[in-house]
Amino acid sequence: MQNIDLQNTISRMPTEPGIYKYFDIEQKLIYVGKAKNLKKRVSSYFSKIHTDNKTRSLVSQIISIEFIVVNSETDALLLENNLIKSFQPKYNILLRDDKTYPYILITNDRFPKIYATRKFTPEKGKMYGPFTSPGAMHMVLDVIKKLFLIRNCDLNLTKKNIESQKFKKCLEYHIGNCKAPCENLQTEEDYLTDIEQAKIILKGDLSIIRKVISENMKAMAAQLDFENAEKMKRRLEYLEKYQSYSLIATEKDRNLAVFVLKIHNERFYVNYTIINFGRIVESKSFEVVRLMDESESEMLSSTIFRVLDETKAEIQEIVSNIEIDFDLGYPICTPQRGDKKALVDLALKNIDFYLQNKALKGPQESPMIKVLQQLQKDLNLKDLPDHIECFDNSNLGGSFPVAAMVCYKNGVPSKKDWRHFNIKTVVGPNDFDSMKEIVFRRYDRLQKENQPMPKLIVIDGGKGQLSSAIESLRELNLYGTIPIISIAKRLEELYLPGDELPILLKKTSPSLRLLQKIRDDTHDFGVSFHRLKRGKLPPLPKSKKG
Repeated sequence: MQNIDLQNTISRMPTEPGIYKYFDIEQKLIYVGKAKNLKKRVSSYFSKIHTDNKTRSLVSQIISIEFIVVNSETDALLLENNLIKSFQPKYNILLRDDKTYPYILITNDRFPKIYATRKFTPEKGKMYGPFTSPGAMHMVLDVIKKLFLIRNCDLNLTKKNIESQKFKKCLEYHIGNCKAPCENLQTEEDYLTDIEQAKIILKGDLSIIRKVISENMKAMAAQLDFENAEKMKRRLEYLEKYQSYSLIATEKDRNLAVFVLKIHNERFYVNYTIINFGRIVESKSFEVVRLMDESESEMLSSTIFRVLDETKAEIQEIVSNIEIDFDLGYPICTPQRGDKKALVDLALKNIDFYLQNKALKGPQESPMIKVLQQLQKDLNLKDLPDHIECFDNSNLGGSFPVAAMVCYKNGVPSKKDWRHFNIKTVVGPNDFDSMKEIVFRRYDRLQKENQPMPKLIVIDGGKGQLSSAIESLRELNLYGTIPIISIAKRLEELYLPGDELPILLKKTSPSLRLLQKIRDDTHDFGVSFHRLKRGKLPPLPKSKKG
């Protein structure tokens, strides 16, 4: 236990379900957790010795605790999920999946439209997705639009506008892509019947559209219209290909979500598979980063809740390979044999394929990889500088001295790692001692928290600032383990430790431009903090005249 305030807070905690929030010395939210029994769960953090470095680091930073009691475990999951999405605490589980997938939207208009979008806007209508295969999604979207002749215009088709003959049928009508409801050539009832059939298709029931396409294909062939019959055949093939559907014969009447967790090389991977009307409509594998000592059940329950919240999947049951001791709001099955066990095995196999594919691809090159490789070559670095941290001081005549550190990972800003510093030990305008202080504080903290060190440190300034930073690295026994340079603004010289002469890169060099961008971001970040500090202080008293 760290202090009497924490002891008092925990002693007052109820044994009800809820969520708890941990804050650090700066009152920043660093972790959100859910619990079936708040008092028991929070007490466990302080009543046992943790072998996990991240958990020890978290506990050492907890200064205050807040909690919220809810009615059920499901409510706790919902609240935890919302808080994590809103605040992104640094110690919570991360889903390594930053892709944006598309949805299909059926609008709330009187004559609804159907189109693809990457924005989740349920207020505009009924959303379907997200879809992990945009190509297949566009195939089925095209099939629906051509089969049911859904309008794609933006006309406001109110009853009054149509009756007043405000609109004229367009080219889409003449080429057979629309029935012109704008001129009342298609009734609202007929149009909405098509929309309802489209909704059934998007939910995963292909029987209706398959029957309609097959009948159309046979009718066209009977009329010797072989060209259009071939088109119908291709549409049927598109539909079969859509979302890589595969039939699960024994589960035709159940909508299931299969979630499995697998540990590989001490890393955690999840696959989820959504089954609608006996068909796999979505399957995806990804890594889950455990930042604490959460149990496998805790990790998977949080992941399940977040995935179902984001995918909006309509399911009736969850099937998993892990015993989940948290109420997720659905029946949960952990099968040992039978067809559901076969689904679990299939999901685990998908993780195996994901890992094999990941190993074959090797490290994924970002657009900045060549720039980082050039910087590595220019500075003769042992490792690729895919983690760079840059420091700068900011003061006005020695008043309100502050500093800033900006972090770039894989050549792009990692803003969650950016830090402001109030100078604590230096009096007056002394850039050298200020630099020494902030570099020491930064890497002393990273050492204590067992956090990864940067591959390159950049100091905004010349030899003096560089020497001050090196002094701190020496005191921390880090000098020689982390490359460090300084960049001087006058001629954009790069100074390396022990070298009398600077390195001068070409002004057009991408690696120099990257360093300039990092340096400028650090300067701007520090100046903005300095202005904020000045703005918080009360105004100086006006001098008396005479």
